Amino acid sequence: MACSASTCQSTCYSDQPDQQHSTSTASTNKTNRNIISNGLCLKCKTNPPISAAAADSQFCADCFRANLFGKFRFAVTSNAMISPSDNVLVAFSGGPSSRVALEFVHEMHSKAQKNFDACRDRSLPVFGVGVAFVDETSVYSAPSDEEDRAVQDIASIVEKLAPPPKQLHVVPIENVFYSSECGDEGERLKKLLDAVTDPTGKEDLLLHLRMLALQKIASENGYNRLLLGSCISRIACHVLTATVKGQGYSLPADIQYVDSRWEIPVLLPLRDCLAHELNMLCRLDGLETVELIRNPGTGINGLVSSFVSLLQEENPSRECTIVRTAGKLIPFHFNRIQETDDSNVPLATRRRQKRYNLKPNECFSSESFCFICNGPLSKSDLLSLRTLEQCQTSPDALSAACCSSCRFQILPQDPLLLDQFSSVLPQQLVSRAKHDNYDSYSVLREQIQDCLLSEGEDEM
Repeated sequence: MACSASTCQSTCYSDQPDQQHSTSTASTNKTNRNIISNGLCLKCKTNPPISAAAADSQFCADCFRANLFGKFRFAVTSNAMISPSDNVLVAFSGGPSSRVALEFVHEMHSKAQKNFDACRDRSLPVFGVGVAFVDETSVYSAPSDEEDRAVQDIASIVEKLAPPPKQLHVVPIENVFYSSECGDEGERLKKLLDAVTDPTGKEDLLLHLRMLALQKIASENGYNRLLLGSCISRIACHVLTATVKGQGYSLPADIQYVDSRWEIPVLLPLRDCLAHELNMLCRLDGLETVELIRNPGTGINGLVSSFVSLLQEENPSRECTIVRTAGKLIPFHFNRIQETDDSNVPLATRRRQKRYNLKPNECFSSESFCFICNGPLSKSDLLSLRTLEQCQTSPDALSAACCSSCRFQILPQDPLLLDQFSSVLPQQLVSRAKHDNYDSYSVLREQIQDCLLSEGEDEM
């Protein structure tokens, strides 16, 4: 009797589905190769590709841009980053990543405005957009005329955007010091950075001060969202540098789409885009960028950046692999926009928020943060907060109120430099060190009060 699929007791038909799948895949790949070899875009199959030598040569310019914007829009909508009632501040550094982020936000803003104008009842408001640039002239000692020219170029880029207009906020980084404090703000910033002897620690402190300045701009001008242009390439570097610096516990907080531990939640809608893709888009669309004079990284950050660039040249998927692997870490409870029942938020947006929003492990949470980098503190770091109960003003309390990485990289080891460092800290950081973590320690103490021995009790 002839063998058939219904009566055969052997395994001769077991590989048939896999063979069919392999045949189908091979046929699809062959078709795609034929399309590319014919000089046509893989997606639209009509226009020629960008370049025969480009990594994304399979797409034409229009499809390439649509693909990038689709990643951006999906990140915004699926994570409920922007609602019609929000006021978004875009951090603009002049580079390709922040330039593309500004362009995509502007495109969404213009479309929302057109829909609002076309709607008769005008039930949904249009979210607001502002642009912020942090001037770091006092840090890098760049010629004043070149920095002024860079600011003018940034202002020109923002002004050339089609209506609705966007307000530009140009603020020096020393603005993190309150104007009511005594002494020159620029001199205080210089003393603060000079007290940090480690090159990596100085770069990290400057990064934290930049974030503090952006938060201050957003808070003082009524913005409730802060949007950054961080892409896969930058996040991949951060994953490795954080690992080297011993920031593994707080790493999941920094690489998500949303970070709400700050007073103004931080958004990363370009998290799925590569740096070379953003550079290519700027060239294709003629998007102007501004090149700022910055000192190259000389510490761990610079070494890791060079290392990741070399890996990317050898294998274009390395950066994506690094970020995808780190993405398996459990996020924190603040790595999402809180669900809202606001009537101004479309129902479709609320459904996406419930479907795609992160489901963090609520037991894996932290309510205490490093007063310098604002990273969540691990249990070992929380135990060091016990010194705050006896001492809240001395430099020793600063060491107890920060994470182990900042304690090693940023805090000076020399007692004299530590005194200088603590004396010129911005008031926001001083307040955070004195009150926020001490309150968290008090809460922790209440939670374990039943397990503590009183002074009159002896250990058994």
